[in-house]
Amino acid sequence: MSRYDLIVKNGTLVVPYTGIFAADLGVKNGRIASISSDLSSTEGDRILDAAGRMIFPGAVDSHYHVGIYRPLSSDAESESASSAVGGVTTIISYFRTGQHYLNRSGPYREIFLEVLAMSRGHFHTDYGYHIAVMTAEQLDEVEPLVEEQGVGSFKFYMFYKGLNLTADSTRGRDYTMSENYDLGHLYQLMERVAVMAGRHRERGRISLSLHCENPELIRIFIDQVKTSGLRGLEAYSRARPPLTERLSIYEATVLADATRCPINLLHLSSRLALEAAIETRRQYPHLDIQLETTLHHLALSYNTAGGVKGKVNPPIRTLEDAAFLWEGVLGGQVDTVVSDHACCFEEQKKEDDLWGSLPGFGGSSLLYPVLISEGFHRRRLPLTRIAELVAANPARNFGLYPRKGTLVVGSDADFAIVDLHKEQAVTPDLLNSSQDFTPFEGMRLKGWPTKTVLRGIVTFAQGEVAAGSPPGQFIKRPIGLHRGDNSRQ
Repeated sequence: MSRYDLIVKNGTLVVPYTGIFAADLGVKNGRIASISSDLSSTEGDRILDAAGRMIFPGAVDSHYHVGIYRPLSSDAESESASSAVGGVTTIISYFRTGQHYLNRSGPYREIFLEVLAMSRGHFHTDYGYHIAVMTAEQLDEVEPLVEEQGVGSFKFYMFYKGLNLTADSTRGRDYTMSENYDLGHLYQLMERVAVMAGRHRERGRISLSLHCENPELIRIFIDQVKTSGLRGLEAYSRARPPLTERLSIYEATVLADATRCPINLLHLSSRLALEAAIETRRQYPHLDIQLETTLHHLALSYNTAGGVKGKVNPPIRTLEDAAFLWEGVLGGQVDTVVSDHACCFEEQKKEDDLWGSLPGFGGSSLLYPVLISEGFHRRRLPLTRIAELVAANPARNFGLYPRKGTLVVGSDADFAIVDLHKEQAVTPDLLNSSQDFTPFEGMRLKGWPTKTVLRGIVTFAQGEVAAGSPPGQFIKRPIGLHRGDNSRQ
């Protein structure tokens, strides 16, 4: 019997918080069993030659929307396959009751089990879920979701606070299927998450993620933009301007200070938003506040995102905003970079109907390519910092580290083998998603995964996702609390 199930030879490891060095990897039972300068090929059942390649930890795409616009099982299967193209090995997807997703409300003790059943056997990555607590009744489910179901993170959408949300006058109450989805509900949710975070602090981080936009301001700005005659994504950005992000960030952090709730400020899209987030961390140094931005807010502007196809919440901003976000990435203020992947179709993005078009699009397959091309090659962003932004930091933030997000003995054998010099233009076909368009189309990116490995299983190679049953497993988080449940599902 061979000592290892798989040996990866001749590669250069990019280890978060540590450095870059040449080494071979030995994999046994889905985990990294050895890191050595020279493992003998005779010791492995299978050999991967990574000569001339960098080996990154598998990316943890911690902002995802599986099943938001399509049936959950089929969406999980096609979009996690797309993620594997970009070196992603773990997805943490948002889920909530209300419109979209399953289009109903009710107790999570029933609904979450259905979500897990619909997920099982359909992911090409390992996966977890963040849960949005939408109703007063669901507040009492925070504890069992953490302690029994392995949900280590929650969400609140600040722009759902009961006002008109869309051009067709859909009201917040109809959308959320809840009575009082407001700052009072947020405060109560923070209280409950804070209790769980304190109780299980030694086992892993438990937190609340926040979509920060203010609905009262959005309402008046939409009216102003509609009468101005402005069109396209610039109109959408002006209708939901950075001021709405800034105000909600301040509201959220005041409540976090009152409750001591760990929070994640999601998809910061603008200079004003990032400045506000940095300011709140300085003002409340005792709080656990993590800052996130997205690929599209870094790499696109409202003039380059393909018109209405680039509609997303919060909106894509100016080149100047993107440049400031890059400064935050380079300077260490931004903690994680994510895709906010939400698969939809071109027919749902109508140039003549900005307000009625669906927000969101896919991008998970571009996590490593964008950061390597635009970060490393163009801006000298260190490779170790890239691994921290898309793998180690999200794994730490959401209770997966060190099982995920790094390359050390004992961690899952999740990695992306990357050719730093491979250059190609982005096309929908290249990304292997069900989505028939991409706002990134035509971008020439340098630095692409050539293979993606999940727990020692090659999920992507030679431009193709591996055939056969998707091998992804649900991971209960934080893993320190559910160590026995996660032993080998």
